[in-house]
Amino acid sequence: MSSPVVRTSTPGAGPSKAPTYSNAPPAPSTSGDSESTAPRPVEKGLETGIFRELMRTTLVETLNEIPGAKTLILDPDVAGPLGLVTDIALLKHQAVDKIFWFEAGPLNVATRNVVWLCRPKIKHIRIIAGMRDYQYTADGLVFTLLLVPRVTELCRKVLEDEGVAGDVNVLPFKMEFIPLEDDLLSLEMSDTARDVYLNGDDTPLYYSSLALMTFQRAFGLFPKIYGKGDAAKRLTNLLERHHSSGDSLYADLEVSDQVDGLIIVDRSVDWVTPMCTQLTYEGMLDEYVGIKNAHIEVDTGLLDGQAAENQAAGSMKKRKHHLNGSKDTLLVDLRDQNFAVIGSRLSKIARRLEGDYGGAKNLKSVSEMKSFVGKLGGLHSEQQSLRLHTGLTEMIMPITRTDEFNRVLEAQQNLLAGYDPTAQMTIIEDLMYQESAWATVLRLAILMSLTSGGIKPKPLEAFKRDFLQVYGYHHLPLLINLQNLGLLVKSPPATSLPFANLRKPLRLVVDDVDDGAPNDISYVYSGYAPLSIRLVQCIAQKNAVASPANVDIAAELDGRGKKELPKAHPLLGWKGFEDVLGAIPGATVDVRQRAPGVSGRAEVRFEQDQNQIVTTVVFFLGGCTYTEIAALRWMAKQTRGRRFLIATTGIINGTNLLESLGEEKPVELTR
Repeated sequence: MSSPVVRTSTPGAGPSKAPTYSNAPPAPSTSGDSESTAPRPVEKGLETGIFRELMRTTLVETLNEIPGAKTLILDPDVAGPLGLVTDIALLKHQAVDKIFWFEAGPLNVATRNVVWLCRPKIKHIRIIAGMRDYQYTADGLVFTLLLVPRVTELCRKVLEDEGVAGDVNVLPFKMEFIPLEDDLLSLEMSDTARDVYLNGDDTPLYYSSLALMTFQRAFGLFPKIYGKGDAAKRLTNLLERHHSSGDSLYADLEVSDQVDGLIIVDRSVDWVTPMCTQLTYEGMLDEYVGIKNAHIEVDTGLLDGQAAENQAAGSMKKRKHHLNGSKDTLLVDLRDQNFAVIGSRLSKIARRLEGDYGGAKNLKSVSEMKSFVGKLGGLHSEQQSLRLHTGLTEMIMPITRTDEFNRVLEAQQNLLAGYDPTAQMTIIEDLMYQESAWATVLRLAILMSLTSGGIKPKPLEAFKRDFLQVYGYHHLPLLINLQNLGLLVKSPPATSLPFANLRKPLRLVVDDVDDGAPNDISYVYSGYAPLSIRLVQCIAQKNAVASPANVDIAAELDGRGKKELPKAHPLLGWKGFEDVLGAIPGATVDVRQRAPGVSGRAEVRFEQDQNQIVTTVVFFLGGCTYTEIAALRWMAKQTRGRRFLIATTGIINGTNLLESLGEEKPVELTR
């Protein structure tokens, strides 16, 4: 198989050449190439599985409070996250007879209990209130409404106004952090960016604060909280208010000796990163195949090996597959790599497996045969994983070879480097007139506005007019919302992120990136270092920002003369980057949390104990991309003693972010 190899020229010196591709990896052979592709072990951190067990226990207890058989009606926005912590068997064990999707209209129920599980949104409450017109209560049905993650007074008020408050038993279902991976927690909330930054609704901030307080109940208080942005400041204020509220849940919390701090990444500080095309393997899957709630839809043939037969019979079907590193070690090796090297890695793995299976011919003793048979299960599992990822890679490769993909990437790299915005506008217009995907065109236009300090009035108005004519006037509310958010504005804008002034001090554009053996986080975008992660480095890996990329990861010699990674330095706050912070709009967060009688215990212990492994929690408010996750995982491997635990309101990319900022579809009620 072949793999694209992205080549970028020096971004700051001139135009980036279109990426070129080569058939670099050789075809599998019988040489028995046994090169190991296993990733370097990451130091074990916190046990995040407790959040999954907590939610399962809460679900069981909540359903047990409703006696008898039940019909469960699920909000699709909740069903996906719920599927990550439970399964049908557990629900059946709790007397759930049937499960329906949440929608307006009559239901054919065969149980006395009807349970709705949904987010506390007015549109859902009105649908439930509309059920009175079908006179279910006359049949003796009992209605229970489980609201995720809490019951709001607004929902109670709507039920009262609709006259059904006495007919529905309303209970909370506390669904907070869901472990997607050992180092990744997500609230799986959609439309957070729209609610917080566009509508001024701080409800997601409150839910985030409750989830972070639950985290602190499990592992102790964050000794330090850092962040940048007004929403990050409001979230920090909520955390401090919970801590000092006198609530018995938080009264006895002590400073954590496992976690050295919380870094809040406010999405409003970095809109640039999600607008860029993700170039890591998992990021490309998210962009072009689609990942939702850690699941991806693939042909069944990629999972069971019957692709050829099914295709011949014309019966190829799709099936959801859970992307999980604990079950798929090959995914762990591939997911955070730049897509340019995926083909060669898959080829090496294929040759190694071929060699392992071929080793059966050389077995001479019973003990050797017994050992080989014991490995067969692992080899078979790895072979299935290889089939899946080879198939997925072959789905993406044709896209990366298209002229459209290359032109988009070229324009993107030039905009990030600040090279000739006028020429990039021509590329954007050409793509639009060729009717490329609307999100692709709009993401480039937003990227131009953000990186160039807005777009000149006449070209911007012409672009908006042509965009609506090509893609439809239903996008008009989206364009208005983008202007209100400062994402697509005339130059000079009233307020904007001064991206041009941050390029040099934060080293946002890096030349000569080695995608195969990266020495900087910029490998995730083949030359662009995500602004959000650079801000994290300002706190946790200062040398990586202030000095050449290889300073912070230079190997040290231990007492026996062997090379080892440098020790991670303590979190020292924003020291040294005050000028950079001053150039970025929004409040700066720098808070110390201490329990009564405890003063800086976690920080002192971290400095004194050279063998201790601490965890730094990075919370993305407004969502994060898979490339940002990959960059943080790469950072964790450059020093010893620190592990990053990534938490987020949800996983986003530029396309679904734009979709969430568009016009909300009205709810049709059939009565």
